[in-house]
Amino acid sequence: MFATTEIRKVPVTVLSRCQRFDLRRVEAGVLVQHLATIAAKEGVAVEADALALIARAADGSVRDALSLLDQAMAHAGPACAAGVRAADVRQMLGLADRARVIDLFEAVMRGDVANALKELRDQYDCGADPVVVLADLAEFTHLVTRLKIVPEGLVDPAIGEIEHTRGRTLAAALPMRVLSRTWQMLLRGIAEVQTAGKPVAAAEMVLVRIAYAADLPTPEEVIRSLGSPERRAVEAPPATAGTPEVATPLAVAPRLNAARVEAPRATPALARAVAASVPRAPSTPTAPSMPPIARFEDVIALAAARRDLVMKTALERDVRLVRFEDGTLEIALETGASKTLANDLACKLLEWTGRRWMVIVSAESGAPTVRSRMEADRRELLRGVHADPLVQAVLARFPGAEILDVRRRAPEPVDEGELNPDVAEDDHDDDGAGTTDASAL
Repeated sequence: MFATTEIRKVPVTVLSRCQRFDLRRVEAGVLVQHLATIAAKEGVAVEADALALIARAADGSVRDALSLLDQAMAHAGPACAAGVRAADVRQMLGLADRARVIDLFEAVMRGDVANALKELRDQYDCGADPVVVLADLAEFTHLVTRLKIVPEGLVDPAIGEIEHTRGRTLAAALPMRVLSRTWQMLLRGIAEVQTAGKPVAAAEMVLVRIAYAADLPTPEEVIRSLGSPERRAVEAPPATAGTPEVATPLAVAPRLNAARVEAPRATPALARAVAASVPRAPSTPTAPSMPPIARFEDVIALAAARRDLVMKTALERDVRLVRFEDGTLEIALETGASKTLANDLACKLLEWTGRRWMVIVSAESGAPTVRSRMEADRRELLRGVHADPLVQAVLARFPGAEILDVRRRAPEPVDEGELNPDVAEDDHDDDGAGTTDASAL
């Protein structure tokens, strides 16, 4: 009989000759009862909180739990006959008191940096490891988040009553965005403290960052505080019980280089609410299975529809259009393009359309490539977004922030009678082509 926790290290020739049984981790409640039974047989009194600490540290491993229980009995020394206390186990494991961990968490959430640093230093002076303290804070943050999502569905014997009681209070008071941000900052902070030359100093800086970020507004809240009344488009529906918290969206609609800028949308529900307030273009009929090829862009669309991404990329990046006629395509190629691209394209068009196409490589310069036009359009769109006063105010409120991308949103159908004449006139170019909305990210 073999027993291992590294099943991947066992050779396949051995595994093929064995009957394999994968054992689950033992639940904390069962593990606490098992440890209590062993302690009773050994004639050693162990506090219930001490057993819970050992079960939590063992993380479902009976072997580790027994080893920790044996160490706790030895750590207690001559006083073992009087009982193994939770304080002894906490000192042995380098843990801080759970109540003090919660006190530290509350101080950080209040933004009380002075008391938070004092509490961390006191725990450090009592022997607590800074990495373990931050790990305990992350574990309690996870507990509060679970209590916020499932208030009555969390039952874990390894979690003390004080954690349940104070955790529920904090879950009701803290928004989900704060808990999520705290969790991410703690995970990153733990890695920093583990590699820092002075762990306690690094842990203090982590707490300072979290404390100052705890009351930061969300980007949606900043936009609402900066926007004027005429820029506010829609309000989020009232929150109902059991639904996640969502910040009120704000749609901004200035004219920026033939593009409408809109605040980020948090959920599909909000996206529908914003879309309901934006004029929509008339609906277009469903494209047939074989779309007509009337321009070079239709050839690229056909390659995309046929899922030939290699040809689509080559047409966008390496081809400069010289002349396009039905059945004839005259092109110029970029430096570095495949020498067989013209022949390959002719073969593809024959396969896709069922008729022969003449693809000619011209010596003329031709029009810019589709990729270069797309990049120029994106740069122009970014310049337009940066010129908006509201966007500039948001970037000033968040030093170091930048706009990564601006994506065009496809127009949605709407009855023509519902269109605002002013907006309809503003949203169309001289040639009658509808302007596509854009969302600034």
